[in-house]
Amino acid sequence: MTVPQRQTRFRVEGMDCASCAAKIDTAVRRIATVSDVSVSVVAGTMTVTHGPDADLDSVARKVGSLGYKAARLTRADDATAPRVAGAAHVHGPECRHEGHHHHEGHTHDGGDHRHDHAHGPVVRGSEHEKHALHGMHGHDHAPTDGPWWSTSKAKLTIICGAALAVAFGLSQLLPQTQPWGFIVAMAVGLVPIARRALFGAMNGSPFSIETLMTVAAVGAVIINAAEEAAVVVFLFLVGELLEGIATGRARASIRALATLMPKTALLESEGGTRTVPADSLTVGSIVMIRPGDRVPADGVVLSGESAVDEAPVTGESVPKRKEEGDKVFAGTVNQEGVLRVRVTAAAADNTIARIIALVEEAQESKAPTERFIDRFSRYYTPGVMVVAALVAILPPLLGGAEWNTWIYRGLAVLLIGCPCALVISTPAAIAAGLSAGARRGLLMKGGAVLENLGKVDRVAFDKTGTLTEGKPKVTDIVGVAREERETLRLAASLEVGSSHPLAVAILAKAEAENVPVVAATEAAAVGGKGVVGTLEGVKLFFASPRAAGQQVMLDEALSARIASLNDEGKTVSVLLAGGQVAGLIAMRDEPRDDAKAGIAALRELGADSVMLTGDNQRTAKAIAASLGMEARAELLPQDKQKIVGEMRATGSFVAKVGDGINDAPALAAADIGIAMGSGTDVALETADAAVLHGRVKDVANMVALSRATMRNIVQNIVLSLGLKAVFLVTTVLGVTGLWPAILADTGATVLVTANAMRLLAWRGNKDA
Repeated sequence: MTVPQRQTRFRVEGMDCASCAAKIDTAVRRIATVSDVSVSVVAGTMTVTHGPDADLDSVARKVGSLGYKAARLTRADDATAPRVAGAAHVHGPECRHEGHHHHEGHTHDGGDHRHDHAHGPVVRGSEHEKHALHGMHGHDHAPTDGPWWSTSKAKLTIICGAALAVAFGLSQLLPQTQPWGFIVAMAVGLVPIARRALFGAMNGSPFSIETLMTVAAVGAVIINAAEEAAVVVFLFLVGELLEGIATGRARASIRALATLMPKTALLESEGGTRTVPADSLTVGSIVMIRPGDRVPADGVVLSGESAVDEAPVTGESVPKRKEEGDKVFAGTVNQEGVLRVRVTAAAADNTIARIIALVEEAQESKAPTERFIDRFSRYYTPGVMVVAALVAILPPLLGGAEWNTWIYRGLAVLLIGCPCALVISTPAAIAAGLSAGARRGLLMKGGAVLENLGKVDRVAFDKTGTLTEGKPKVTDIVGVAREERETLRLAASLEVGSSHPLAVAILAKAEAENVPVVAATEAAAVGGKGVVGTLEGVKLFFASPRAAGQQVMLDEALSARIASLNDEGKTVSVLLAGGQVAGLIAMRDEPRDDAKAGIAALRELGADSVMLTGDNQRTAKAIAASLGMEARAELLPQDKQKIVGEMRATGSFVAKVGDGINDAPALAAADIGIAMGSGTDVALETADAAVLHGRVKDVANMVALSRATMRNIVQNIVLSLGLKAVFLVTTVLGVTGLWPAILADTGATVLVTANAMRLLAWRGNKDA
């Protein structure tokens, strides 16, 4: 393009659903200098592509006029200020905290650090800018940062509810105050809704859900049904509030990723070490990482040997041995020895920061633009208004009929057109479906997720912690010079007191087999090789086959046995006792008990399963074969995201099931991301749905529940529209008047709600 285009990001508060995104998108696109708009409901952000001379304040004002609060996530001029580790996202003016319960606008030094991955560093702004942001927002991320009842939306709902209660009390005590009491109660809630409807209409969205509500409420007042109008407005506000709370929970997800980054690092300088902020590390810095510390930056090991738990980043279930020349990733946990590491990536470009950026991009590309009812109301609301107007005007004009009679009938048509039953037909079924699911440990983030789950025809599973327990178990003990039980006893003696996952598995096996364990003396870890110790005067060495092979010859039969165990995806350790091979112990992260049945249940529902894992090919193939599914192994987070994208490109509706942080990008990129319970908070938050009991079968249950809910919704829509069609005809013919019209509308609402409540009895697939 001849004119260079720039991108500016805004935080948008008060945006809870797809129709909000659609209105903002439509309005901002109408600004002359804006060429593209991307709105993310989940992230609560809007990215605007514009020319260099665009008036960005007018963009914020335009969004503000629709009833939302927009604040620019600007870059300050001070390009020398530090960047924030892990903050490649621009999730608002926040600094990374160890927890995420702090007030977001403030960092430890009172500054306002930001970084925008689209533009390089976004750094500390002026005090004035910070307060300007505060003034626009009040309190960012309201649903998550403060109690839900402190938000402006909640206050409006509470005031409207209180006004409704007062109006009801007055109608009983002082009947002469009616209908004004209910009209005032309705106005409390309706004025902000009507204002949003008006500005929406002025900005290209004339028939939004707000228009629908305004028309319904005003129409009800005109035909003297102010009480119903007030209740409808209150219920609408309650629904909006609940949406806001749910969306706010989802928005906390990306921040939790950044908390994996340690705050400080031990930087080597002038012959010693000093503690520095992790985000100040530059490429080439040398840091020391002690056992138990999180790795502060991506880097290469210069010296030292240790095991590093990479589960947060690669999903690898067994800690990886690291020695000189090996790469380490930010956010992973050093377990045993001291490592000296040369930093290879600045904070803004490390693995965690890249995962955060991937999650954000996946969420933005997935932001839906319209809600079904909004789409329908584009035709339904204007259609009903036109029919009502024609009913009121044409007979008197063309046939000389009496005006009052036909205006009365026109208003009755408008009341029949009041979309209460239709509007509630979907949410009532969705609410019942969500409740039924929640009782069985199936959590879904809102109606769109519940609706879409039924379309799933391809399910991508993570291996570690999802299809498997996430903990290695002893699968085989092979006695060589000593019998099996003795091999287990000697190996367990070396592992007493260790918290390493393989050690825990061996000790658990010894306990299960009632093998008495006495701690070996002189027990010590030999970095990168194994464990040594002495028991009953015999020197023991428990190590990998390679390390054991350096001390004694492993004969051909033994090597073949080790190779066959490895082919089954098992980790084999060799026990040497007094210089002889005492035996072998093999371990594997075993599939969950119901994994095979769960995969079969999905197949019955017409959904194929595939395993995506960061683990090695042999382990993945062995476990996938036992479950009857396809496997793709040795994948990094971006590979999983890419594969999910490719599946969607071939026309599949993809659900991704995972539990680790490394799944977050793929969970966000899939049509539906499902987190397996007992997983990290991040995966639960980034996902669209969660299985709390960690049962693979529950994924199939979710799909079945979704299909049952969708059948219920279709019944409800047919019921509500069918009743309306019947009464529309009888009203125009003069057979029924206002009261039957009100009863028809209320009756339809009651029937639809009752039908939806049947879903509460849903119990899931048998044996689940």
